[in-house]
Amino acid sequence: MSSIMTNASAMTALKTLQATNKALETTQARISTGYRVSEASDNAAYWSIATTMRSDNKSLSTVQDALGLGAAKIDTAYTGIKAAIDVVDEIKAKLVAAREPGVDRAKIQSEITALQGQLTSNAAASTFSGENWLSVDSSATGYNASKTMVSSFTRAADGSVSVGTIAVDTSSIKLFDAATDAAAAGTGILDGRYDAATGLILADQSAGGFTVASLDISALTNSSADLTTLENYISGVDNAIGLMTTAASDLGAAKKRVDLQMEFTSNLMDTIDRGVGTLVDADMNKESTRLQALQVQQQLGIQALSIANGNSQTILSLFR
Repeated sequence: MSSIMTNASAMTALKTLQATNKALETTQARISTGYRVSEASDNAAYWSIATTMRSDNKSLSTVQDALGLGAAKIDTAYTGIKAAIDVVDEIKAKLVAAREPGVDRAKIQSEITALQGQLTSNAAASTFSGENWLSVDSSATGYNASKTMVSSFTRAADGSVSVGTIAVDTSSIKLFDAATDAAAAGTGILDGRYDAATGLILADQSAGGFTVASLDISALTNSSADLTTLENYISGVDNAIGLMTTAASDLGAAKKRVDLQMEFTSNLMDTIDRGVGTLVDADMNKESTRLQALQVQQQLGIQALSIANGNSQTILSLFR
């Protein structure tokens, strides 16, 4: 039946053309944005996962920055201790030279005093981002010998998040401690008191002994007692070098851990990016092929609709 009220062919062609146009719009949006899932309406589950993981990746980027800052602090402290070891080596060499009878110990002391001043200067200068781990005041309000740095950001299976840290104990690293109550708070390696009889660091720092940063040999004579004292000074300085060597080793181990964590964080961020891309990125090879096919379908749909609309014109010939 031919009807001028209902053109079934035109309706079918129109529906087909509308579906093609909608698919073409979707493909063009994917090509322009690069995403297969760019809105929650595209795929709510994938969009939610991708949004959460992108947020976590931003947090991991901040963690990476924090690790870099922590690594710089450790490097600064290590550089200060390494320089201090070199200076204390010089002090020990001067003390060994002073052990020889007949030398002018006052002149040697002037050299030692200059080196002691260098130790104080190096420790005070070992500051990064307002933190100094070598020259501290453990009696200050809010002081904490355990220095922490953000090392990880973790999301558990239940969705809860936590921040991991790496702690560095600076109580065995500090070179100078300006604490007023030395017996309770402890002192640094260089201003800590060593037993004048044994050269070992004193358990009670409140009185007695000598410090590497302030020892004075200018008044020592060639008496057996003074020579023994001088030898104990040498032992004390050597013990201080051993403590600083251990401190530098501890800092080196901490730096290695920070470097490993930085590398892991970087790899983790790349893995998350790839995972998110798998979920929401558009395959441009497929989309370009689909675009060409849909453009052809669109043209054919327009022609089919034109033909279907033209069929109604044949009815006029019945009335001529």
